[in-house]
Amino acid sequence: MENQQSDLKLPSNPFANWVETVELLAPAGSFESLQAAIQAGCDAVYFGVEQLNMRVRSSNLFRIEDLAQIAQVCKTHNIRSYITVNTIVYDHDIRLMESIIRAAKLAGIDAIIASDLAAIQCAFQTGIPVHISTQANVCNVETLSFFSPYADAVVLARELTLSQVHSIYREIERKQIKGPSGNLMRLEIFAHGALCMAISGKCYLSLHSHYASANRGACIQNCRRSYVVTDKEDGTELEIDNEYIMSAKDLCTIHFLDKILEAGVKIIKIEGRGRSVDYVYTVTSCYREALNALRDNSYHENRIAAWMKRLESVYNRGFWEGYYLGRTMGEWSDQYGSKATQRKVYIGRGVKYFDRLGVGEFVAESHTLETGNKVMIAGPTSGYAEWTIEQMMVDGKNVQAVKQGEVFTTPVPMKIRSSDKIYKLVSA
Repeated sequence: MENQQSDLKLPSNPFANWVETVELLAPAGSFESLQAAIQAGCDAVYFGVEQLNMRVRSSNLFRIEDLAQIAQVCKTHNIRSYITVNTIVYDHDIRLMESIIRAAKLAGIDAIIASDLAAIQCAFQTGIPVHISTQANVCNVETLSFFSPYADAVVLARELTLSQVHSIYREIERKQIKGPSGNLMRLEIFAHGALCMAISGKCYLSLHSHYASANRGACIQNCRRSYVVTDKEDGTELEIDNEYIMSAKDLCTIHFLDKILEAGVKIIKIEGRGRSVDYVYTVTSCYREALNALRDNSYHENRIAAWMKRLESVYNRGFWEGYYLGRTMGEWSDQYGSKATQRKVYIGRGVKYFDRLGVGEFVAESHTLETGNKVMIAGPTSGYAEWTIEQMMVDGKNVQAVKQGEVFTTPVPMKIRSSDKIYKLVSA
């Protein structure tokens, strides 16, 4: 498909073959999220290690020593693994950057996501494929062509319209712009998640106010706060009401995913390495289902509405479509933090699993749990699962509720482990 002219206006289902070549790329900020992304149906995951990635402050950082395990987990499930080395790199970072890239190559990581030319060159010389990060701000085909000797995929700037994306795609085909693999370069865009107020995330507000550079992955997100405007002449203060004027709503494209594919995009990327495991599972599964629906010709308004409802249940700042459909101004959040319709209440942790019965034993460490409650489990090996409690037992007797401190058993949809945590899901 990479070397063929695409005609997306086919008589029956234009997406049937195209979707098979599209990669769904999910975030993995922890082993729990890695397993959840796999269970939700991703084709690849991206993650960071140590200090040289754009989620140093918000994510549960992996270490270089984790690379072999990450690569093994991904290969076992037949998905690809990409490591981000996409911050600004200073001279004193070079040794660490080189060690990360060499370790990634040795572990069997599939590609490096980078923007700094030093990291791009190091990865290329090491022999590990490169994806150009959105921090490189690629907005045109000439810049893409410049990177083509080094990279097989480019994450385009988030400020482009789909018309501009499609124009770049047409030029890739017309000029036969190929990466080191010999295949036509692939276009990648962010499809869902947080958006920064700055061009492709190149913000200096956090550095200016708190000496914590967003371009080094240390953003404190002070753009997400409310502000008061002060008249410098008379001291009059005006609180900016209704909108957090620097806090963009989250990007959501599931309702026009067909248009994204028509533009020639080959990698659908979900933002969220710093977000929770339920976010990763829910968002990845919704976009997986949407891509499958496009393939199967079952992508329609009722299903889109159902996906939107699920997406609203996990962390979000409200949704808008970004700049892809031609918007020239952003949409700003009207409250601080998440607008999720559902929140988690910690109940306890796993104790053991009874394989023949399909039953898990837990200890309730906080709050009360009742039959009929919706719950979720998350663990670094088990991954993620949601279900409704139908039966619980304490000391061999059926009970309708368990309290803090009690050990209880209940049927579970998957094997649980002592590292797993159980939460009750309630309306926000």
